[in-house]
Amino acid sequence: MMVAGLGLALMGPAGPAFAQTGNDAIVAARDAFGKRDTVKLAQMRGAAMMERHPLAMWVDYWQLNSRLYAASLDEVEAFYRRWSGTYVEDRLRNDWLLELGRRREWKALAADYPRFRMNDDREVTCYALLADHLDGKDVRSAGRAAWFAQREGDDGCNLLATSLYEAKQLKDDDVWRRARLSVDANKPRAVRQAATLISAKAGDDAGALLDRPERFLAQANPRNRTERELATLALMRLAANDPDAAASSLRGKWENLLPAELGAWAWAAVAKQAAIKLLPDASDHYQRAALMAGKAAVEIDWADETLAWKARAALRANNGKPRWQQVVQAINAMAPAEQRDPTWVYWKARALKAIAPDSSDPQAISAQAQEMLGSIAGQLSFYGALAAEELGRPITLPEPPAPLTDAERQAAAREPGLQRALQLIAIGLRNEGVREWNFTLRGMDDRALIAAAQLACDKEVWDRCINTSDRTRGEIHLAQRYPTPFKREVQARAKEIGLDAAYVYGLIRQESRFIMDARSHVGASGLMQIMPATARWTARKIGLPFSQDMIADRDTNLKLGTQYLRLVLEDFEGSELLAAAAYNAGPSRPRRWREGPVLEAAIWAENVPFNETRDYVKKVLSNAIFYSALLNAPAPAPSGASAPQPAQAPSLKARLGRMVGPRLASAPTSNGELP
Repeated sequence: MMVAGLGLALMGPAGPAFAQTGNDAIVAARDAFGKRDTVKLAQMRGAAMMERHPLAMWVDYWQLNSRLYAASLDEVEAFYRRWSGTYVEDRLRNDWLLELGRRREWKALAADYPRFRMNDDREVTCYALLADHLDGKDVRSAGRAAWFAQREGDDGCNLLATSLYEAKQLKDDDVWRRARLSVDANKPRAVRQAATLISAKAGDDAGALLDRPERFLAQANPRNRTERELATLALMRLAANDPDAAASSLRGKWENLLPAELGAWAWAAVAKQAAIKLLPDASDHYQRAALMAGKAAVEIDWADETLAWKARAALRANNGKPRWQQVVQAINAMAPAEQRDPTWVYWKARALKAIAPDSSDPQAISAQAQEMLGSIAGQLSFYGALAAEELGRPITLPEPPAPLTDAERQAAAREPGLQRALQLIAIGLRNEGVREWNFTLRGMDDRALIAAAQLACDKEVWDRCINTSDRTRGEIHLAQRYPTPFKREVQARAKEIGLDAAYVYGLIRQESRFIMDARSHVGASGLMQIMPATARWTARKIGLPFSQDMIADRDTNLKLGTQYLRLVLEDFEGSELLAAAAYNAGPSRPRRWREGPVLEAAIWAENVPFNETRDYVKKVLSNAIFYSALLNAPAPAPSGASAPQPAQAPSLKARLGRMVGPRLASAPTSNGELP
């Protein structure tokens, strides 16, 4: 309860804003944190602590975090004790470990690091490894792995790499490989940092070649390893902008000037970018890279992303007749964890099936392919469904778990972390609520996860309902994973304009997780994540008076989103696959992507150039088959009746369509107005 007179006590020079109490005060404190208003935060922390507000720990966290640069170890340890075992304790520990690294206080960092439960910050990992290195421990292998896993050129991993290089625990080979991988991943800061380890001039030259690779190559005349490595980086950078120009440059000059290993790296970069641009010679470029690697007599450890595009290019090669042997080679070269991804399990199995008849042991190769397909066929995923169909099996849905007991429900409802998360989400602090929720789920078994998911479902916090239930492994609660909020409205609207409600649900689940106030980084809003310009165009098309604030209204968002989806489907001749790609990336892109060879629909989906859109179309289509099964499920059998057969989902292959290729000449002209 609010302490009597506390509001008056906070009235002071800053004015009545500090008189806020309850949830409004928590929201105001978060706003003050965003503005780095340390004076206001200090006053609001005192109020929240005196009020004993259940979210006071968050105000305490924001206040200490805002001045962490000046905090003492004693202050931080006192915070840990106040909020022991909570998310904010570990969140502050993450921040404090970064601060200790910046302060170069290695002993304090080494002492605190083992208590970091989330342990999911790469820069903290690098700082901790550096502390161990300075303490005389051998961290060469772990340090190299952490540096190579670094996404951006942060202080911690760069400092670790610098220390290991000076100690001769990282070699020039490591540095240049890191630079090549960073160019490949479009991480310019990391490229410059790596090259600077060789010399300050190499770092400056790396910066110049990243800005203007053509100019660098025109002036380059490599006479030593550093200059040859820099030329390779320039070719890779040129390939990212213009793979044809990079290929011409390699053929005309650089293939003869570079060692075979570096030539292989350059050709692989050209091949990857050609594959992303869906150019027909991408697979040939990969073959040339492999030939150069063979000349070098080395096995090049290319990035998994480069190898993934090698497999994709091979799938669409030869005018739509896959190079199955190249698919197998690409997947076999991936890291073991990547090879276990259902995507590559499926495509390797398909490749083995295709090459088995011409192999020395067709029966064994076919059996391996069948075994691989069987290993993923039960999964509720795009490739799990395709694997089942490839084996000739129905897509069988899992049996529902036993109903939750009252005790299981009550345990979830009493969990303090889940309570705080729901309260944070309810007052509009969704990011904080999601973090609190996910931290609390750590270590839960399937039954506890299902109970937590049901708590979120009951509160209509649908993203937590879905994502929590998605974590279970032994018991699968399909209705939690694929909930049907607003069922009457969605089905009525879909029927009104001739859409499949399962497809609409599959799209909404992927777009917004049914969060009505969801807003993307590009400005898309609401259940169906409509862009304002698209909403305005669609409203005009159907004669609906429109103002931008209408997008937030559930029914209006649903009306405009489904209408736009209907128009997109019509423009793509009823293809749900192409329409999903258009809904996510805009219709002009899938129009371009469908040009070229006629491809099996699954191959086309796997070759979508944008990572987000590729993942999106696969999930929307697989979502739709599971929603179709749930929406069309028969009523439960009466008591005493024979047990029904396991529920089945409809065919994913049928929903995908058989082939994707250029628009037929007989088809209607594309709707050029469609935004």
